[in-house]
Amino acid sequence: MMTGLQALGLALAVSVAANGALGAAWLHARDAATRTTGERDSARADASACSDGVADLRGLADERGRRVKAAQATAAERRRQQEAMAQLILSTPAAVPGDVCASAQARVDSWMRGRVAP
Repeated sequence: MMTGLQALGLALAVSVAANGALGAAWLHARDAATRTTGERDSARADASACSDGVADLRGLADERGRRVKAAQATAAERRRQQEAMAQLILSTPAAVPGDVCASAQARVDSWMRGRVAP
């Protein structure tokens, strides 16, 4: 049988081992919580940066949309003018009746005089 002192020593050894195991588990849990908190903060920062980037892209897209609408309106007006000119050209009789080449040359000469220099 064990003496009282041996039993007390064994109990003390078991207690120290248990406290060591609990301390190690507590340190592991603390490290895991710290790591998780850091990962959470990093994910929040990344999400915030992503949201800021999306907002910047939305602003850029809106600006480009406004510029495109203006360019489309200008192009539509120019198209209408060109269609009117084409209708006028098609409805104009030949400048030199019976001579297609001379008529074409007269039309080109007239067009060249009417061109606006860049």
